[in-house]
Amino acid sequence: MNKAILYGLALTFSSSLCWAADKVTTVPVSFAKGTNSTKVNGSFNGYDSVQYTLSARSGQHMTVRITGSRNANFNVFAPGDKPGQSAALGSGGVDADWSGALPTSGKYTVQVFQMRASARRSEAVPYAITFSID
Repeated sequence: MNKAILYGLALTFSSSLCWAADKVTTVPVSFAKGTNSTKVNGSFNGYDSVQYTLSARSGQHMTVRITGSRNANFNVFAPGDKPGQSAALGSGGVDADWSGALPTSGKYTVQVFQMRASARRSEAVPYAITFSID
């Protein structure tokens, strides 16, 4: 068989493969009446991630703290920004809280994930994340 036929077969075969998508779970966050913070427990595996959404106003101050597995990391995205498509407003991990003034009003997204090396090993990541808005 010549190279052109082999290349065509390889393209046909590779385009017919279907890869499972990483699981992205979206969780809306709300605060109990009269409080300005809440704590949520969660867990995920491998390349999966969790996206927490919460509303806030321009000028408010948000703090995000995560505890648990050393593999737990997070990115904070401003309203309209998308994980994987936009630059994060901030980021953190275990022992590395993020805190900042919010630039605009709307729904913020906090993406919880693990780095590629541990994701490749499909490690489980149990964590607790605390959101505070003042």
